[in-house]
Amino acid sequence: MAIPGNWRKSSYSDGDDGNDCVEIATSPTHIAIRDSKTPARATLTFPAGAFAPFIDALKSPYSTVTDFARFRG
Repeated sequence: MAIPGNWRKSSYSDGDDGNDCVEIATSPTHIAIRDSKTPARATLTFPAGAFAPFIDALKSPYSTVTDFARFRG
């Protein structure tokens, strides 16, 4: 699966003080995220339908690492 080259930087990234964050790229079937400081390194890729629940789980005050096992494809 190839993610297109349309990477967009997070609105939380701020180039003024060097606090880069993450970039996101989308395709019809997948969403990928990567570290904007090291874009040539590995990315996390999710089926499109799994990305929103993943983000919601990250925001949960009760999330743990084991909660993320359900996102494996």
